[in-house]
Amino acid sequence: MGSHLLWHLLQRGEKVRAIHRPGSDLEQVREVFGYYESTSPKRKGSGGDHPSGEVDAGSGPGSLFSRIEWVAADMLDPFTLDEVFRGITKVYHCAAIVSFDPSERKQLIKNNIESTATIVNLCLDHKVEKLCHVSSVSALGTRYDEEPVTELDMWKPSKRRHAYSISKFHSEMEVWRGIEEGLNAVIVNPSVILGPGNWKRGSAAFFTRMQKGMTYYTTGMTGFVDVRDVCRCMIGLMESDISGERFIINSEDLYYRNLFNMIADALGKPRPSRHASKTLVEAGWRLEWLRSRLTFSKPLLTRETARSGRGISRYSNEKIRQALACVFFPVRETIAWTARELLNNE
Repeated sequence: MGSHLLWHLLQRGEKVRAIHRPGSDLEQVREVFGYYESTSPKRKGSGGDHPSGEVDAGSGPGSLFSRIEWVAADMLDPFTLDEVFRGITKVYHCAAIVSFDPSERKQLIKNNIESTATIVNLCLDHKVEKLCHVSSVSALGTRYDEEPVTELDMWKPSKRRHAYSISKFHSEMEVWRGIEEGLNAVIVNPSVILGPGNWKRGSAAFFTRMQKGMTYYTTGMTGFVDVRDVCRCMIGLMESDISGERFIINSEDLYYRNLFNMIADALGKPRPSRHASKTLVEAGWRLEWLRSRLTFSKPLLTRETARSGRGISRYSNEKIRQALACVFFPVRETIAWTARELLNNE
């Protein structure tokens, strides 16, 4: 998410200072920039043409990448970050640990909440004009009447809440606290973000897994959105007079089976043909837990991911569409773009 946002900001001529972890591989950012070398068709939305079509001559990935002012910093160290914030007018907070590994539960919750609290405090101290906080639909409430979740559906604690959901909800609470103290801020709640990136992590791993062959599908449903649309909405909200509100960023709600079928078709692979029943899934994550302990590796399937694959969640994008008059990429187009980049990468 952060790498794609950098490209869109730089393409608009913004001067950008970006934080990265000491020792992190910045070449992954350059690779993401390369995915925009071939432009997508322009699409009308908030503020004019869709960012995917805003490509100027001579602004290739190398040229844009060289304009970033990189700063190695610890998100939990306010003293180091204090210097980073000098001269900054707008802040996009995209950093968070994303994991469903039970062994990382305590670290994930602690780091995500404390880093957000630090960012909010520094925004207040340095009188930053505006903050955009990237949250998640997992910080929203749950509905049981088959109606789409909206921004008004409030999160409630539950034993079934996974660590990431808990961390994003409490991170939002830090932003709301900052708003009460006078900070201009907006919160975005993206659904599952699709697009080319790190092929071993996140939703991009769906594509590498399908490329190797996927037999089973689940019957769950959730929302999906193009990473370019998330970037466009974030920038649009930051340039608007809107503050003190949150927005669901979602293109379409899809059953996982339909999503997997579209990915398989885009990659020229057989569609998953066997239904993963509840009994099979419950047994699967337990066996995967045992395998991970015996091999000292991270589990590929956890209780949280197994159960989310069976859940039915729908999300309304009405509020963001009214606020920015935006039009979202159909998920099929996003999948085609992502699959093409994976095949080119190989």
